[in-house]
Amino acid sequence: MTNANPAARSGRLADRLRAQLRGEVLFDRASRGRYSTDASIYQIDPIGVVIPRDERDVELALAIARDEHVPILPRGAGTSQCGQAVGAALVLDCTRHLNRIVSFDADAGTVTVQPGVVLDALNAWLKPHGLFFPVDVSTAAQATIGGMTGNNSCGARSLHYGIMVDNVRAIDAWLASGELLSFGEVRGDLAGAHPRYRELVGSVRAIRRREAGEIEARLPRVQRRVAGYNLDRVAEGPFNMASLLVGSEGTLACFRQIELALSAIPRHKVLGVVHFPSFHQAMDDTRHIVALSPTAVELVDATMIALSRERPAFRDTINRVIRGEPEAVLLVEFSGEDRGALLGRLAALGEQMGELGLPGSVVELIDPDAQREFWQVRKAGLNIMMSMKGDGKPVSFIEDCAVPLDHLAEYTD
Repeated sequence: MTNANPAARSGRLADRLRAQLRGEVLFDRASRGRYSTDASIYQIDPIGVVIPRDERDVELALAIARDEHVPILPRGAGTSQCGQAVGAALVLDCTRHLNRIVSFDADAGTVTVQPGVVLDALNAWLKPHGLFFPVDVSTAAQATIGGMTGNNSCGARSLHYGIMVDNVRAIDAWLASGELLSFGEVRGDLAGAHPRYRELVGSVRAIRRREAGEIEARLPRVQRRVAGYNLDRVAEGPFNMASLLVGSEGTLACFRQIELALSAIPRHKVLGVVHFPSFHQAMDDTRHIVALSPTAVELVDATMIALSRERPAFRDTINRVIRGEPEAVLLVEFSGEDRGALLGRLAALGEQMGELGLPGSVVELIDPDAQREFWQVRKAGLNIMMSMKGDGKPVSFIEDCAVPLDHLAEYTD
């Protein structure tokens, strides 16, 4: 902007947006205050907030912001724990109106959605078709697909189904220049593709070649990492350009719609709740448990167990499942089509824990309702922790960190 007065610059931006957009334009102090925080410890006032009514509003907001030299921050539901959803920018909140399911192909197992679709709502819509989107983050009742894509979200069952970058097929997105491009599988010579898209493919391949040594030497060999762009997935042969946008936190493009790969809802699930006398042993034994190929392995520690017992909604569930006073329990889930095979794997878990010095440490949950109730305790973990009485409160400031399993116990210590 040419005008150096922040108030004047903000006022001009707001006036231009209100004159051209159909959606809400919020620059008042209260509205900016609401969007200055997410689930993290960070707080930054945005320049203003736009709640676009349609895709045309997004295009106009991008164009006006570009003309006024104002950064854009596309925002999901604000469940981020590292401040990804806050910043001194023009916030675009697509959760209210840009939340439609665009297309669905049951045979191909794909669905295309707008970025404001909430995960739980999507899976409720898919359930009658026997399909679901398997990146099941604990904030599924609030998390939007756009936010999950920008964050490369993980979820409890990533051991089996992978993370967002493994389950996003394609993304239509606006560049900072305003061009709308389709990012997806790159095959052949891209004949007929948008010239700008061909240019971008060539550019990222050149970066991949240039930085090949650094990528090989420095990118950690773990399933979950969001320390930068997914350049390791770029290849001279076929690769998916959408993988570069997943985890980019809105820094490369603004999502218009996202195509997801779906999975069949497993016919059966069984859950083993493994009790540990120490937190360290729970972390150390995880590497052995993973060797049994479970669908999920998740932690509930002694603090969360104690707090859950104080909450009427969870007290009965905890008392039915937890034996004694463990320092930690691991939720180990197996799922599939053959119930007998799953029961066999659950029995193998018990045998394994006996070999590790903890015979009788596994409480088996076979009933689907019992499993669902105990998973709800784990999903409510952050809210439960925030219910602690007194002056001491937990502060959430690390999100989805990942280390090799052999280092997990040492890392958590």
